[in-house]
Amino acid sequence: MSETDGNIFAKLEPASSGEAFTDLLKAPPLRIERIVSTGQATALGEWLEQDRSEWVILLRGSAGLLFEGEAQPHRLQAGDYVNIPAHRRHRVEWTAPNEPTIWLAVHYDT
Repeated sequence: MSETDGNIFAKLEPASSGEAFTDLLKAPPLRIERIVSTGQATALGEWLEQDRSEWVILLRGSAGLLFEGEAQPHRLQAGDYVNIPAHRRHRVEWTAPNEPTIWLAVHYDT
């Protein structure tokens, strides 16, 4: 395999300190990354906010994604996707603790 091909489900071991982030394609202004979570969540009281929009699909596992101002997290399962506009505050409330949760994230400018 080269840097231009691979398997999204290969080498799923999460980083020892938390989630594993792998850039699959960097072609500015586009970036595609794989995120592998195993029970991780955004720290209590913290929000994620990015300068770029992000379209994300859950390929395996499950997660809860909460947007600021909403009462309940969106429950994501394999096949579910969501578009997160730039500067939209959000947090990962939970990911499945007993199996890898695999996200495919596409970062782009709007």
